[in-house]
Amino acid sequence: MPKDLYTDFANTGFGRTLTKNLGLPQPARLRRHRPGQPLARGPVVVLGTTEASAALAERMLGWGLDVRRHIGPKEKVAAVVACFDSVSTPAQLSEVVLELGSLLKQLMPSGRVITVFRDPTGTHDPAVRAARSAVQGLTRSTAHEMRAGGTANGIVLADSLDASAPGAAGALRFLLSGRSAFVSGQFISVDTVNGALPQDWDRPLRDQVAVVTGAARGIGASIARVLRRDGASVILVDIPAAGEQLAAVANEVSGTALQLDITTQDAGERILAHATQHYGRLDIVVHNAGITRDKLLANMDDARWNSVIAVNIESQLRMNRAFLASELFNSDAHGGSGMGPRIVSLASTSGIAGNRGQTNYAASKAGVMGMVAATSAQMASRHGTINAVAPGFIETEMTAKIPFATREVARRLNSLNQGGLPVDVAETISFLASPQAGGTSGLTLRVCGQNLVGA
Repeated sequence: MPKDLYTDFANTGFGRTLTKNLGLPQPARLRRHRPGQPLARGPVVVLGTTEASAALAERMLGWGLDVRRHIGPKEKVAAVVACFDSVSTPAQLSEVVLELGSLLKQLMPSGRVITVFRDPTGTHDPAVRAARSAVQGLTRSTAHEMRAGGTANGIVLADSLDASAPGAAGALRFLLSGRSAFVSGQFISVDTVNGALPQDWDRPLRDQVAVVTGAARGIGASIARVLRRDGASVILVDIPAAGEQLAAVANEVSGTALQLDITTQDAGERILAHATQHYGRLDIVVHNAGITRDKLLANMDDARWNSVIAVNIESQLRMNRAFLASELFNSDAHGGSGMGPRIVSLASTSGIAGNRGQTNYAASKAGVMGMVAATSAQMASRHGTINAVAPGFIETEMTAKIPFATREVARRLNSLNQGGLPVDVAETISFLASPQAGGTSGLTLRVCGQNLVGA
């Protein structure tokens, strides 16, 4: 993985002074998750007097956090939870918004701002929808204004959903924690009461069996490690040519390796057979495997176009048909788990904003997002979920091959002024695969530090 020398320099005493005086980007060291560490390193201020503010404050008190309604002007704050779930006109935003603004300078490094509001699409009332949509806008802009590794994100509650639902608590905890270090300017929708809160927040995937494709290296290997750390048994899949690396990662996470080309017609059935033989169940599928074959569309040939489409989206569609046809991929059938099956696919910000030279890749990743949205209803019949994660610039072997100047620009084009790490993607996938995310399905969540390209 390439080393970000500029971030190292910017975090020295001289570097901080120089970059500040020259008006250069000042990437901070991000607070990332470590099992056993405190969820927040200081007080959490809850703003608003709504139903959601009361429910979420009570939830956080139960987690042992220092929850405040007011705080002194010189005290530092770990996070602010601003609740707008009862607004019915934009004019009603001001009190909470201005109070939020007054607290931003008191946030600790890697501080958090989390807005909570109702789904704008859940109403046909113009004033209500305007107010809810306004919260999205102010959240995104606040994320751009955060400093010292801070992030701002939103939780979108379905119109009639009780804020005490497990999914709301799960989203809140994820956004407060270091698991969401590289997630900013994003929204987690919670649509149903499905899901359950784990007994052990450090091992929410205990007793679950997960399969990860493309697991021999990079983001895939990081996903396997995080799922194992969070309690899952892991089946690692990759092509035979990566067999040696695959075996090494499988040994590291005490998992099992399956050498398999996922574009073969029976790839889904072979994964199910492997899961049956070794574990007797399959609960989580992570479609991580993907390739790039970049070329301007004017110069695109059959091989480049078809291979990317085959690996990045057609294989997932075919495997999902096999999984959904199998009773093995139905966690409720195993009893006691309290959660349905989970599918998490890797999309990309290229699929949202497009990227020069990547028409094939962008098409495949936009296809992944469409597949996730359309499959959500099928998963709901099993009390399961399907979601996608869209990484931005992540420090990997692939991005290390980008020319230096281009790589530096790509690193700084987000609100956190740095590239993400494979573990940032893995943490988000583990969250979406967890029981506490059972109320969220059909979502594409960006892990991009609020990259300035695209929405």
